[in-house]
Amino acid sequence: MNSGAFQQFFSSLEDPRQSAKVEHLFTDILFLVVCASIAGAQGWEDIEDFGELHFNWFTNKGLFKNGLPVHDTIARVISRIDSEQFQHCFIDWMKSISVLSEGRLIAIDGKRLCGSYNRENRMSAIHMVNAFATENNVVLGQMKTESKSNEITAIPALLELLDIKGGLISIDAMGCQTDIA
Repeated sequence: MNSGAFQQFFSSLEDPRQSAKVEHLFTDILFLVVCASIAGAQGWEDIEDFGELHFNWFTNKGLFKNGLPVHDTIARVISRIDSEQFQHCFIDWMKSISVLSEGRLIAIDGKRLCGSYNRENRMSAIHMVNAFATENNVVLGQMKTESKSNEITAIPALLELLDIKGGLISIDAMGCQTDIA
């Protein structure tokens, strides 16, 4: 993974921290979180462990000149970023690094995130609509919905963000609305 290209696309994402208290570069932390997430990290401590395990690889790329941030710092930084802004940066980055073939298959599907229902606060489970490039095995983009029924409104918004010209789109019955087609 090329950290330079990553930094190029994520440099527009607003750093929510006070500049006087910054010890680690914002894009370094983002890059760590994305790499660790791709590798299957499932929490802040997993992300920190991933960073420690691959610290030499990160430093060879010129990252983490002040050492690796602890999991509390990672969590604090990531929890304060603008998720919509991050989504746009992520989609632009994915478009730049994935080479899609003509006639490619893009699978659009909505799923409930496992374990996202909060029983204490009675908060609804999180539903996401994903666009997956099957030939490349890469998620091109995601859009969060409020509930499964709102998948119909999220699909057009997601498709609008993506470059799908020349692609073949597969979608389940819920997405087979005249406006979406």
